[in-house]
Amino acid sequence: MNLPEDAVMRERAEDRSGPRAAPGADAARTPALEARALHVTRSSRTVIPALDLSLPAGQWTAVAGPNGAGKTSLLLALAGLIPARGEVRWLGQDPRALGARGRGRTLAWMGQGEEGDAADLRALDVVMLGRLPHQGWLAAPSAQDAQAVGSAMRRTGCWDWRQRPLGQLSGGERQRVLLARALAVQAPLLLMDEPLAHLDPPHQADWLELVREHVRAGGTVVTVLHELNMALQADALVLIDQGRLLHQGASADPATHRALESVFSHRVAVHRVGEGWVALPAAAQRAR
Repeated sequence: MNLPEDAVMRERAEDRSGPRAAPGADAARTPALEARALHVTRSSRTVIPALDLSLPAGQWTAVAGPNGAGKTSLLLALAGLIPARGEVRWLGQDPRALGARGRGRTLAWMGQGEEGDAADLRALDVVMLGRLPHQGWLAAPSAQDAQAVGSAMRRTGCWDWRQRPLGQLSGGERQRVLLARALAVQAPLLLMDEPLAHLDPPHQADWLELVREHVRAGGTVVTVLHELNMALQADALVLIDQGRLLHQGASADPATHRALESVFSHRVAVHRVGEGWVALPAAAQRAR
């Protein structure tokens, strides 16, 4: 895949980097993602037994819980990437009715260990894969595709190594390329499973700002995070354990803090620091 350098470099006066709204979706009233009686079985084991969940549009929701709680399975099922029973809706629509291209334009996904067979691809080509839902069959990338890719790579700080194969990049560099691929889709729904893996603190801060930009532009973000302090930066938390919804609420709500402490067996404690909140190991609190 060869792109003209001037097309990739061209900046447009009109901002095209934000998420595209789904046709007919009323973000003020329609949930971004909704699951009813969601049941997921993996390797002959039930990991989510009949879960109901409704996530508002225009917000960042972080999903948290102990290891093996079913967080990744929930996100995969919401994205339609694993078989599940029950009903899932994206922006009020049955995703099956959208068709493959419509689904690809509506929801962008960033998962764990997704390098796969892409190790020999240039970083630029990997990010261009995010534009496939916008391209015709066997069509060459358009100037708009090139602009979206260039914008996403600059925003994630990976433009400088766009010509390098993905397999030659460090873990953190690869993670930023995969994030750029998800952003290049320009989908209103952005789902990310452990997106902070391999990112150092400065680049975690950059990621946080990108999430907030997506939400400010009208998009919806749902993340699975083990980093509880970052999860507490979200608009809302969803806490699950053994595939069951234990709590859903605003991240600043004291009830959410109590539920977060409870789901981790009170081995963490939530405390205010400045204008935000942090979760500290309970043992560290006793030592203070």
